[in-house]
Amino acid sequence: MFNTLIRITYDGTCYSGFQFQENALTIQEVLERALGVIYKQPLRINGAGRTDAGVHARGQAATFRAPFRVEAEKLPHALNCLLPSDIVVTGAVEVSENFHARFQAGRKIYSYTLDRAPFPQVTKRLYSLHHPGDLNLEIMRDAAKQFTGKHDFKAFRAAGSPVSDTTRTLYSVKLKEVAEEQLVIIYFEGSGFLYRMARILTGSLLRAGTGTLSPEQIKATLEGQYPGGAGPTAPAHGLCLEKVIYSLLPGF
Repeated sequence: MFNTLIRITYDGTCYSGFQFQENALTIQEVLERALGVIYKQPLRINGAGRTDAGVHARGQAATFRAPFRVEAEKLPHALNCLLPSDIVVTGAVEVSENFHARFQAGRKIYSYTLDRAPFPQVTKRLYSLHHPGDLNLEIMRDAAKQFTGKHDFKAFRAAGSPVSDTTRTLYSVKLKEVAEEQLVIIYFEGSGFLYRMARILTGSLLRAGTGTLSPEQIKATLEGQYPGGAGPTAPAHGLCLEKVIYSLLPGF
């Protein structure tokens, strides 16, 4: 069997997330259909992250095992001929037999985009949260510093997650103002993320920016001393999985 890692970008608007579901269309299902055509048999892929319904990706990754080799440089072109226009495979590389897209992932980078224009920008409406009101970006940056480092993020995950270990490391949380496009983009880089964690962190940062939550209260929430500093959960469409980083594949 040949094990392959692929890089995928997608618009998540029309899909019920990445992971396969019995009664809803997902990114995984569409990819597996295309792989089945190429390899003449059903194949199962393993994604690096389980993005929710409506969440987008510029750098999702997935592995799959196949009975024969298709050259890595040709595989993206073959898949893209079969995929809809809102899912594009941008790269492929053959990896060792035990390589797994999720378990070998070293870091993940997510972004959350805020549309700061007075009125919603129509061309950005599917990829950003319209938030025209006052935001104190310096306070938000101070609040973001509270999240960096190794913490127990159990207060910043949504209900329904089966994960028992809720400790994660965030290497950076940065705000970038793109004035010419009237956008503010929040970047989260971490060892991993809990269920809806990036969206809940975004909600907390927005509260800090509007003055209803202080950086000190966020710190207290992380320490389990203040239960009211998490969220709300920001809408899915502003979130994007920017990249999954593999230390064994620095150029991929």
